[in-house]
Amino acid sequence: MIKRDSYLNRLIHHMWNGEVKVITGIRRCGKSVLLFDLFYEYLLSQGVPKDHIIKIELDQRRYYKFRNPITLCEYIEVIVAEQKDEKYYLFIDEVQLTTKVVDKENGGIEVSIYDMLNELKAYKNLDVYVTGSNSKGLSKDIATEFRGRATQIHVFPLSFGEFFSHIGGDERKALDAYMLYGGMPRLLALKDDKDKKDYLTSLCSELYIKDIVERNNIEREDILNDILDFLASQISSLTNPTNIAHALTSLKNEKVHSTLVSNYVQHMIDSFLISMAKRYDVKGKTYFKYPNKYYYTDIGLRNARLNYRQYDPGHIMENIIYNELLRRGYSVDVGVVTDRTSGGNVQKEIDFVVNDADKKIYIQSAFQMTTDKKESSELTSLALTKDFFKKIIVRMDIPHNFYDDNGIFHCNLIELLLGRVGLF
Repeated sequence: MIKRDSYLNRLIHHMWNGEVKVITGIRRCGKSVLLFDLFYEYLLSQGVPKDHIIKIELDQRRYYKFRNPITLCEYIEVIVAEQKDEKYYLFIDEVQLTTKVVDKENGGIEVSIYDMLNELKAYKNLDVYVTGSNSKGLSKDIATEFRGRATQIHVFPLSFGEFFSHIGGDERKALDAYMLYGGMPRLLALKDDKDKKDYLTSLCSELYIKDIVERNNIEREDILNDILDFLASQISSLTNPTNIAHALTSLKNEKVHSTLVSNYVQHMIDSFLISMAKRYDVKGKTYFKYPNKYYYTDIGLRNARLNYRQYDPGHIMENIIYNELLRRGYSVDVGVVTDRTSGGNVQKEIDFVVNDADKKIYIQSAFQMTTDKKESSELTSLALTKDFFKKIIVRMDIPHNFYDDNGIFHCNLIELLLGRVGLF
């Protein structure tokens, strides 16, 4: 079992904070293992009795009756109310948002699992933890229903650091495998390349697509798939729903509206399959509405969408860095600076503007800087900011890290991903 200490430590930090702890993330990324195995074992190691940890897995047949929120609430209340001097922990897996029942004893109102969880968390001797089902309960729903009374812990697929801690060996070979297959935890139990590819392909087609279609009543699943393929081929490139709609119109020989594309893209974001990085004017301190960049939450899923035909290490590297920055809890935008040195207004791009509270850094992703033109392009964008925030170029073609004469930090990708260098 892979130790996921960053998430475990967050759970430990938020224990008994008076809020429901909600673990979200793309399906099959390890949410249930984090709660029902890693956090469970931690509680036992701290002397918590097993019978004081109530575990309910709503996707298991023996727990189906607890899909009724009232039945669930009454069951838990009997336990915690009778032992008010004892501390209890409640784990619920695969919370279903859509299930609502009529509470006949209280005016015939409709109640949901969220109503019952809000009621249960009022017990001072009960600490509540749940994982959300991606097709039924998403982060935006959690924010709406709990109205600021829940702590959300978002789980990503394995980072390269977590991946490497399990497989070990040569770091570069491990990175090559990670860039190809990504970090879905189940992959570590598969040894054959075909099995890995089949698993990732089945996740896309049999799980994620069906979740999105079911939850959002998607009528054009073919267009949904086309958009996913288009975004997979365009990671690290700027685009917008209008551009996507034009490309699909040409591909399908039928009119595809940008509004439909925009809605479908938002559904993908809501399901945690992809994420969007907005463009930020570094000097003007404002956001652009379009175009934006889209990244896959797991690079292996992206490669599977394209049947491994489009292996472009530079773009894949940028996607991995973006996910790593999000995983560390930073706010990440695409930077835009204007070059007026030649009398014009040429927009230059900084791959990532990274914010941590009141601190900021700029990061360029450069797989290789083997030509003067490439080096000039990467350095010019950073120089145009004309400020004193830290500037980093992440590279794969340098054996060690160094600062250049302009004070820009050149960092090896593996060193960054394994946490050997600090960003701030």
